[in-house]
Amino acid sequence: MPTNTPSGAPTPQLVFETLNAYQRTEALRAAVELNLFTAIGEGHTDLAGLARHCGTSERGTRILTDYLVVIGLLAKSDGHYANTATSAAFLDRRSPACVADIVRFLNHPGVMESFRSLAEVVRTGRTALPAEGTVSDNNPLWVDFAHAMAPMMAPLAGPLGEIVLRHGAGPMRVLDIAAGHGLFGIEVARQNPHAQVTALDWSAVLEVAQANARQAHVDGRYATLPGDAFSVAFGGPYDLVLLTNFLHHFDPAKCVALLEKVHAALGAGGRAAALEFVPNEDRVSPPMAAAFGLVMLASTVAGEAYTYSELDAMFRQAGFARTTPHPLPMSPHTVVVAYKE
Repeated sequence: MPTNTPSGAPTPQLVFETLNAYQRTEALRAAVELNLFTAIGEGHTDLAGLARHCGTSERGTRILTDYLVVIGLLAKSDGHYANTATSAAFLDRRSPACVADIVRFLNHPGVMESFRSLAEVVRTGRTALPAEGTVSDNNPLWVDFAHAMAPMMAPLAGPLGEIVLRHGAGPMRVLDIAAGHGLFGIEVARQNPHAQVTALDWSAVLEVAQANARQAHVDGRYATLPGDAFSVAFGGPYDLVLLTNFLHHFDPAKCVALLEKVHAALGAGGRAAALEFVPNEDRVSPPMAAAFGLVMLASTVAGEAYTYSELDAMFRQAGFARTTPHPLPMSPHTVVVAYKE
């Protein structure tokens, strides 16, 4: 159905597509669960062979794979299916760039539930989830985040490491707040063999980070600090503090309180680096960064996708002398580096 008729009159296509978007979500989730993309990549491309390999019915397999062709995640020719460039790179588990496991977090029941009462959330201006929403103490959701989101975050770790180490080399102490999977602190340790990293997060989450540090062979320079970033003593002084995908969960006052604590834990000339979805001042562009505000509305008490001017103001209020923004290529994220002088 075209978006506009030949006469230029609008059609309800966008309305129907948006209301039916859940079908795309569930189709992709089912295909990932069934390892459909990997099976096709391995050469099981005809319907009978694909169904036999995946342990599925031919009827169900045909309808699902045809649907995936319709939405552009598979191709079909002469009764055989093939991965597209996108599904081959990001959904075939044999690919080093595969991000199929992000379904465990992005479509986690706890995440999906936060959108079930969105009209009420808009009325109240805060999440309908219990307590503090997704950032409640020791929420097991973040263990799934640590496991599932590592493949998606891994490509950002290298550029972030280069940015934060641009003006610092040699021995340094690093605090990685809300470390999660730990990949960002681990990358700093990998790029700087003299860096000592302390990862802060809930104990269960830190087990994932420690395993990743061992795999990266930096565990000898990787310590952990379990607890709540707002209440645990940071120690220090540190040369660098990382705050990746964290500030957006809280209101400005709480962010400033945390950043004051970060400022106090940094030595002279130290730096803090926040990785954030940073929309333009119009708050509707670029699309992915701007749309992230809705996630924060649904899942947090007072979180926000902050603009650069808002982040800069929070850092300055906390005592930092200046900040610089560094948009990451091929990503909706921006690294905001703040300097203590």
